[in-house]
Amino acid sequence: MAAEKVELRGAGATFPAPLYQKWIEVFRRQQPDVAIAYDVVGSGEGQRRFIEGSVDFGASDAALSDEQMARVASGSVLVPVAAGLVVVAYNLPGLSGPLKLARDVLPDIFNGRIRTWNDPRIRASNPGLNLPNQHIAVVARLDGSGTTFAFTNHLAAASAAWRDNGPGVGTRVDWRGTAMLAPGNEGVAGRIKLAESSIGYVEFHFAKRLKLPMAHIQNKAGRLVEPNEASGMAALADHASSMPTNLRLFMPDPEGDNAYPIVTLTWLLLYEHYRDPQRAAALKRFVAWGLANGQSYSSELGYVPLPDAVKGPALVALQRIH
Repeated sequence: MAAEKVELRGAGATFPAPLYQKWIEVFRRQQPDVAIAYDVVGSGEGQRRFIEGSVDFGASDAALSDEQMARVASGSVLVPVAAGLVVVAYNLPGLSGPLKLARDVLPDIFNGRIRTWNDPRIRASNPGLNLPNQHIAVVARLDGSGTTFAFTNHLAAASAAWRDNGPGVGTRVDWRGTAMLAPGNEGVAGRIKLAESSIGYVEFHFAKRLKLPMAHIQNKAGRLVEPNEASGMAALADHASSMPTNLRLFMPDPEGDNAYPIVTLTWLLLYEHYRDPQRAAALKRFVAWGLANGQSYSSELGYVPLPDAVKGPALVALQRIH
C-alpha cells in the first residue's frame, strides 16, 4: 500500500528562502510522500502566521521572544537550521576598488548623518578610491524582516548613538525618511541594482546573484573584513560554543580577527504538539534532513554551514516535537 501523502505549509523569512527551496526540492525527490510549500513573506509575517496557527511551521531570522512563545497554545520550539551573512551592497559604477566602511561610518550612513559618497569619513578608509560627489541613496526593507533585525542589532552593538538616539533595533524600524524602502531581500537587491549611488543591506546570496559589489566592513577587532564563507564561519566558530539552552544565539558584534561582523542564524518555528502525528513525523524528518544532508547545499547558495556545536542542540530540540 502506498504511503499516505502529507502536505506541510510554512511561511516566513526571505533571508534563507533560496536554501529552503533547494531543501524542499531535493527532499521531495527522496521522500515523495511529503509535499512542502513555503511562502516567502518575511520574518515578521512568518512569525504572525505561526503564532495564529495558520501554518505548520514558521521561519524567522529573529527568534521568537518569550512573550511571543507564550501566545502559542500548542507550544513552540525554536530550531536554528542555517546561517548567513547580511552584506552591505552598493551601486557605484566605475569605482576603482572595493568600498571599505569603518565601524563608526556604517551606522552614520544609514541614519543619514553621512550624506555624500566623498565625505571625508568615508574617504579616510578608502585612500585613492575614486568616490563620487553624489548623494547617498539608502535602501532598506519595507516589510517586517529578520534581516533588518540582524543588521540593526549589529549597528546598535557597534554604535551607542544608533542604540540610544537612532532608529534602534527591530524587524521593522523607522528610517525617518532617509531610506528608499523595498519588500524582501530580493526587492532590496533589485532596487540597489537599478539605483545608481545607492547602498543597502541584504543577505549575501541575493547580492551575489545580482553581482552587486559588497563593502568590506570593519569588525570589533578593528579589521576591515570581506564578506565570504570563511569570514562567516570565523564569526560562527567564535560563538557557537556559547549556544544558550533556548537556542537564541545572537551574534551582533562577533569577536575574532577574521570574523565578518554581521552574521545571523535563522530559525524554523515549530509547534511542540501537532494534532496529526503523521504531520509531526514528516516535519521532523524534513528538519532533521536539513540539519544533516541539507547543510551540503549551504556553500553553493551563499550560506554558512552550521558547526556541530549548533546542529547538536538543534537536533535535541527537534525531539520535543510530537
